[in-house]
Amino acid sequence: MPQTLAQNERRTSVDDVFDTLHEQIATLQLKPGDRISEAEIAAQFGVSRQPVRDAFSRLANLDLLLIRPQRATEVRRFSMRQIEKSRFIRSAIEKEVLRRAADLCDSDGEARLNAALAEQEAVIEAKNVERFGQLDYKFHEILCGIAQADYAFEVILEEKAKVDRLCMLGIEKEQRIPELLDDHRQIAAAIVAHDADGAIAAGVKHLSRLDVTIERITETNANYFESADT
Repeated sequence: MPQTLAQNERRTSVDDVFDTLHEQIATLQLKPGDRISEAEIAAQFGVSRQPVRDAFSRLANLDLLLIRPQRATEVRRFSMRQIEKSRFIRSAIEKEVLRRAADLCDSDGEARLNAALAEQEAVIEAKNVERFGQLDYKFHEILCGIAQADYAFEVILEEKAKVDRLCMLGIEKEQRIPELLDDHRQIAAAIVAHDADGAIAAGVKHLSRLDVTIERITETNANYFESADT
């Protein structure tokens, strides 16, 4: 029994460290190239080094940390190869999701899309940027549900998370959000109309919003990118 409790406490500690660091990396409180110390993080959370080490490992598996033996652990810089890979995977999956959603959308699916858009409009009026980000994820989850491909959202979620830091470095979210909402409206309208080609075209435009951001950041913050991709 004591051993079980200890294991549960350790898992909780790992989750706490992981969640906090993940949020700091995703929101650029910790920037690409920043070094972090296992000992300092352990002291900050009042835990031993092992749960910190485990949390570091999980973050490394998400390509968010670079762990090098006998050298400082640092927040992973952006890799153009990984960005291209992530976007390729997500684009391929979302095209199929949109095609299936356009084919399978019924009155319930239409109602869910309309409710999602109404909620997005409300948070824009309230200027709640963080909440819109959450609703953006929810919108894509609804699309997967309509397509009867809930499992696809797991992959989209993982690949989307890999490039979200780039979005944070783009133009102000308040300026980007109306464009994103307009994309969502076009996607939803095409799906409700059972227009697969239209839905896919709108989806491709939605994903391409990142192109300008990447180009600008490579010019203004070249140090945020790996010097050589493999």
